[in-house]
Amino acid sequence: MRSLAFIACVLAGPAFATGLEVDIAGQANGTVKIDLLEDVAPKHVEQITALAAEGAYDGVVFHRVIEGFMAQTGDVQFGKEGADLRRAGTGGSDRPDLPAEFSDLNYDRGVVGMARSQNPNSANSQFFIMFDEGAFLNGQYTVVGRVTEGMEVVDQIKRGQGPNGSVVGEADKMVSVRVTE
Repeated sequence: MRSLAFIACVLAGPAFATGLEVDIAGQANGTVKIDLLEDVAPKHVEQITALAAEGAYDGVVFHRVIEGFMAQTGDVQFGKEGADLRRAGTGGSDRPDLPAEFSDLNYDRGVVGMARSQNPNSANSQFFIMFDEGAFLNGQYTVVGRVTEGMEVVDQIKRGQGPNGSVVGEADKMVSVRVTE
């Protein structure tokens, strides 16, 4: 009987979002589907899905893109299309920074991780998608998900030519980011 009560409580509890659908436009055009790992990084997933549900990511550019490494986006403060993008990558959201949720998951192709400053507990809204393996990130940055569809779209994102991979000229952007169940 206790088992049935437990199952009923679990089923009645809040449903977790399980992913994102990201429509990308620019040099890359298409939809990328991301499976979010709420069991690995629940606080980070909660923050990302809340920002996506508010529409905060819509129109945000990929401001730092490094060939053979990753494409970074998610600066909802300074990374909006049409803004002066010189500060893109230095902002976050109006939500608090998050404590690290490091795991033993590897940074492989298609893995989505949270960007942060030198402080491990400074992730906020920015995230990146790996083009290739990056073992040096393992255990140093929070893994929040993995691309399940559309990696060919990610591969087409305009690469940065500026310092530290900053995108020069018109950057590719996330037109729409939707939370999926």
